[in-house]
Amino acid sequence: MKKAPADKSKKNPKGKSYAVMGALVLVVVGVFVVLPEVFAGRYDRAEAQGTSTVKSLLMPKMPAAPVTLDTKEYDRLMLKLANYPVSTASTTASTATASTTVVKVKPWPANTTVYPKVGAILPYKRVIAYYGNFYSTKMGVLGEYSREVVKQKLLAEMKAWDAADPTTPTIAAIDYIAVTAQGTPQSDGTYRLRMPGTEIQKAIDLAAEVHGIVILDVQVGLSDLPRELPRLEPYLKQANVHLAIDPEFAMHNGVKPGRVIGTMSSSDVNYAATFLQKLVIDNNLPPKILVVHRFTEDMVTGYRNIKPLPEVQIVVDMDGWGFAAKKLNTYKQVITTEPIQFAGFKLFYKNDLKPPSTRMLTPAELLKLQPAPIFIQYQ
Repeated sequence: MKKAPADKSKKNPKGKSYAVMGALVLVVVGVFVVLPEVFAGRYDRAEAQGTSTVKSLLMPKMPAAPVTLDTKEYDRLMLKLANYPVSTASTTASTATASTTVVKVKPWPANTTVYPKVGAILPYKRVIAYYGNFYSTKMGVLGEYSREVVKQKLLAEMKAWDAADPTTPTIAAIDYIAVTAQGTPQSDGTYRLRMPGTEIQKAIDLAAEVHGIVILDVQVGLSDLPRELPRLEPYLKQANVHLAIDPEFAMHNGVKPGRVIGTMSSSDVNYAATFLQKLVIDNNLPPKILVVHRFTEDMVTGYRNIKPLPEVQIVVDMDGWGFAAKKLNTYKQVITTEPIQFAGFKLFYKNDLKPPSTRMLTPAELLKLQPAPIFIQYQ
């Protein structure tokens, strides 16, 4: 509130001065009586909408972000991720004939790629995600270790990736399974369990402690995305909360989760993308990341029809486990040959060590892949 200017006139009649002072007193009192109620109302509404909105009322406004994207830099980084060797041409002087290296058609960068809105995470940073559910010690590191151990291990993995590729800074992610497929039916027969808001908030708080982002993972079971995603909207409306969908547990024709590997079509992926797109536009958010898990061709059908959007960056994450050669071959089959936009790779602390395997793949090995994964998930 601006301070009222002092009255510098010395010739005003005393009565007029008292009248002016009285009016000022009434204005000041009115402001102090009304303003708290107005702000309290805004705060209550903001609190109902989510933590990030509350903070926006309490924190000073930051300088405006750039309004245009440096497309040349974006193209350079996407070409770098494609990871192709530089083709060469040589001329033999004695025969005066040119010999040029034959290069096959390069599927990456994917021709479905669109330029993102300003504020996109990819390809500027590599996401290093820790996966799991706080209720389960068998679904990943988030439920297996204490909060402090999770933070220590995650930061150590980020340090290893920073050392392997110093040109691409890392960002931490807490990849929390917010909807889990179940082996037994619920009252509605969907074979899926929704996590309570308190558990989702734990993931959001943990991400804040590592200065990272949150990814809410969804296993629909015999439900579907139109029924599950709207329930997560209060969280997905927050700028640092992103989404992952898992076709492995998207079941059909009454088949229970775990009996066969599930599947999602391009229309399912596009539904998730357009759902996120609307949230980004309506709430003036930076682009969202949409992770799609995959380790077989049938898990995602019609990949050519999947449409990345300026508001949504799509990552296809190879999340199969096994020995190194098997995982690398699967990556080439379902990621390299079917480009969509960005690539991811999942590493398992336990399953990747099951015989005949004796070790996990290293960052240096994964960075040699075509394309190099920009999303790394640990379970």
